[in-house]
Amino acid sequence: MKKVQFTETVLRDANQSLMATRLPYADYAEILPVMDQAGYYSVECWGGATFDSCLRYLNEDPWERLRNIRRQMPNTRLQMLLRGQNLLGYKHYHDDVVEKFVELSIKNGIDIIRIFDALNDFRNLGTALEATKKYATSRTIASGCISYTQSPVHTVDKYVEMCKELVRMGFDTLCLKDMAGTMSPFEAEHLIKGIKDAVGDIPVILHTHCTTGMAYMTLTKAIESGVDVIDTATSCFSNGTSQAATETLFYALQQYGIETDLNEKIINQVNDFFKPVKQKYIDSGLINPKSMATDSQALVYKVPGGMLSNMIANLKDMNAMDKFDEALVEIPAVRKDLGYPPLVTPLSQMVGNQAVTNVLVGERYKNISNEVKNYFRGEYGIAPAPVDPALEEKILGEGGKPVDCRIEDSKRTGEDFRNAKEALGELAESEEDLMSYICFPAQAEKFLKDRKAEREKKVIYTIEEA
Repeated sequence: MKKVQFTETVLRDANQSLMATRLPYADYAEILPVMDQAGYYSVECWGGATFDSCLRYLNEDPWERLRNIRRQMPNTRLQMLLRGQNLLGYKHYHDDVVEKFVELSIKNGIDIIRIFDALNDFRNLGTALEATKKYATSRTIASGCISYTQSPVHTVDKYVEMCKELVRMGFDTLCLKDMAGTMSPFEAEHLIKGIKDAVGDIPVILHTHCTTGMAYMTLTKAIESGVDVIDTATSCFSNGTSQAATETLFYALQQYGIETDLNEKIINQVNDFFKPVKQKYIDSGLINPKSMATDSQALVYKVPGGMLSNMIANLKDMNAMDKFDEALVEIPAVRKDLGYPPLVTPLSQMVGNQAVTNVLVGERYKNISNEVKNYFRGEYGIAPAPVDPALEEKILGEGGKPVDCRIEDSKRTGEDFRNAKEALGELAESEEDLMSYICFPAQAEKFLKDRKAEREKKVIYTIEEA
């Protein structure tokens, strides 16, 4: 009997796409033991923007969140999204930092590490892959992930070759990450068939979004073409810029006699739990109606759900929502200038922020972010296609060329950890605290200071009560 398994995304990408990853652990802690009985292939619960959001907005320790989820879900594979050499931040980190981050992720409860590079420059996956294999337990899976996009230089043959390279590198599974939801049923059929023919028994996973309205058709074609695992979200947190609905796909596959391992009663119970949670954030305004809608124009703009919800949040903060449509039109123009990078973190933020800046300033590239400058210098890897020569000259100077090597080929060991220890002092109580600071210095330092103050306050209360 044919089998298709499900990765549930409500704890990470679904809420990242609909509400910019502002879902606190306390809102879903109660349902975790129930989710543990659902029969999911995995639950994506960490990585992506969760780390940043925990520290920046939710006053949570991301490592403690992971440990809590692990305790409540001992039987389910916990999955994270890791941006290769970029980890979860907005720059590339030294090899020793990447290795330690992977080690701590596995130690704190992660089973599946889905590793990708925003530019599909696989030189930036090697260190994370090697670390995953080095610290693997019997449950650890290294999943090689391709950032899917369309452009004049992205073809089926190119994607098939990428998958073959990931297998040669030693990944256990392959994932196509269609972050903007622009993959069509036609493309899914040819891609999945081509990849399955090329890599044999290696499990193939498809991650897509409902942003453009394509997802259900695309997933159906992918299933017909041999995909092994699909990413879905419990139905009240599905659709819009999120993933397709878990229960809907379950019912459809059941009628075809396709095994899923899912427990129907449990997945419906999970959805019933999250309904009032979602309603709370609709009522508060944190979930914007634009995030819940279908927008076929994303087939033109190639904008991922998380990028869209973040852009909406940023424009609202600046009282500039009237510039939304103009900024959306500017995004593909900036993307072309940058050589058609896939719009996935951190490239999505870089392209989106530059597009917004161009629109707000009223002159294209009058102000250029440091991240875009570093991109042109080659610090993120090789652009998929030639960049705009005039913009390159503006940033690099006449005759300037980007570096053409893995940025970490010039190794430095221990420097980041020494700096973190020196900066934090007694605020750092663990390797995890140091790692949080290395990834997000300002946010982690504030969180750790607040944690210390809160503990001291509790001690004072306890003494007074005594």
